[in-house]
Amino acid sequence: MSFAGTALLGAVSGLTIFFGLPISRWGRPGPRIMAFLTSASVGVLLFIFYDVLRNASETVEGHLGGSTGEGVVLGLLLAAGLGVGMFVLVGFERVSRRRPLRTGPGAMMATATRVHARAPMQAPMRTALFIAVGIGLHNFSEGLAIGQSAAAGAYRFFLVLVIGFGLHNITEGFGISGPLLGARPSWRFLALLGAVGGGPTFIGTVVGYVVTHLGGSTLFSQAVFVLFLGLAAGAIVYVVGELQHVNRKIGSHQVGMLGLLCGLLAGYGTDLLLKSLGA
Repeated sequence: MSFAGTALLGAVSGLTIFFGLPISRWGRPGPRIMAFLTSASVGVLLFIFYDVLRNASETVEGHLGGSTGEGVVLGLLLAAGLGVGMFVLVGFERVSRRRPLRTGPGAMMATATRVHARAPMQAPMRTALFIAVGIGLHNFSEGLAIGQSAAAGAYRFFLVLVIGFGLHNITEGFGISGPLLGARPSWRFLALLGAVGGGPTFIGTVVGYVVTHLGGSTLFSQAVFVLFLGLAAGAIVYVVGELQHVNRKIGSHQVGMLGLLCGLLAGYGTDLLLKSLGA
């Protein structure tokens, strides 16, 4: 498939995340519904965390036992990604708590807060953006797989990945929306979240296609794959902690546990669908 066609389908696969975002425009629900939906977001993220580590571990384990130490290098990259993905967000949160988020040309965070400048909106917006960052890192690795399969001529597999990841990204959109329920964020801010969460699928598709088409080393592409999965896992750990803090304030523990289960099942169900299609 041509580069342009591959890039277009990679973008479509990532931007289906927008289908799950408008739920945050609802009016403010009651505490029980809030607890259910926020916990469902946690459930989706927990499944993504499991899926991320499973894929990264399979790649690392596939290189263990070799004489060149490739498995050790990949394992260190995974550990480094976990640490960086978590503590970069910790540091960013500290900075953003001291200083209100501002607007300005070229600043990603700026657009997010042009309309929502009031203090009560800062924490939900920050958490939603962090979720989008973690999911975006995860989606970059998915984009790598899409681009690599297209460049290698595995067109059936390529189309399966595009469809499967596209469906999976819809549930990720719900995960991003959780902290914003009742806040009625602007469409502009939702557009930013969609770009941060789904855009990396397109970028990963382009990188995967170019590296494979130019004959780049398999080890290099796998190293990038593992590193970004590690970054995604670290970011998700941080975000889950933040959402659990929100859940404790809401209360409704039993309803929250039901939401957690539903979120896990939603993530697992889309993953099973992806595998049933042959991915």
